[in-house]
Amino acid sequence: MKLRFTKMHGLGNDFVVFDGVTQTVALSPEQCRRIADRHFGVGCDQILLVETPSRADADFRYRIFNADGGEVEQCGNGARCFVRFVHDHGLTGKTSIRVETASGLIEPRLLDNGLVTVNMGAPRFAPADIPFTAEAEAMTYPLKVGQHVIDIAALSMGNPHAVLRVNDLDSAPVDILGAAIESHARFPQRVNAGFMQVLTPHDIRLRVYERGTGETLACGTGACAAAVAGIRQGWLQSPVSVHTKGGDLIIEWAGMGHAVLMTGPAETVFEGELELI
Repeated sequence: MKLRFTKMHGLGNDFVVFDGVTQTVALSPEQCRRIADRHFGVGCDQILLVETPSRADADFRYRIFNADGGEVEQCGNGARCFVRFVHDHGLTGKTSIRVETASGLIEPRLLDNGLVTVNMGAPRFAPADIPFTAEAEAMTYPLKVGQHVIDIAALSMGNPHAVLRVNDLDSAPVDILGAAIESHARFPQRVNAGFMQVLTPHDIRLRVYERGTGETLACGTGACAAAVAGIRQGWLQSPVSVHTKGGDLIIEWAGMGHAVLMTGPAETVFEGELELI
């Protein structure tokens, strides 16, 4: 069975995007792993599937599969690629759309300058909403990792995030510590681990070890989570420029109860067709 696909990226966080509106797409975890493999497949951090919505107040449904084949709730860089994909492929004439995800509605908007702004919804901090095992909600939590105790902020941006402030991002043990945080027992659905270096009240550097993928060049929801955690703790002020290995995102958050706005690029790399086995 042959499927058309589009390779896209948001700041180097790359995706294989399938149009499930005009063609039938049903992917098994093994097929997702094969597609995502950078040696034996197309290669990507995540696979994005565009579908017709199941609810009347949405324009499309958006599904995300990690490189390990697991389906997840949300992906910020993918959301920007999503709106550019449906617009460029003539699936809608709208520049602002409502998209159904596993974690609720999001509202990406294609700007005149080619960038995309996504209303990511309000962050959630209750441990049960993340999910995270804790006796009560707190600004930060001590987390025992191996023989060390680190201080993290834990929140949900539609998917779970742990944010750790570091003094020097270049020397941070992202691979080792990120993997340990991702699979920590206090995060029953695993977690995306963000390492944040504060440069100024409006600028941070960020590296993210993504759940089911490993470190990526950029993480949209991770950028949102880091900016929110920093603003909440008084280190940062909105708007926040988040500098990742793949480029920059602008994050705006007006505080508790308000939605997070994320602005950044989304680019098409190439189109192709693959034989699904």
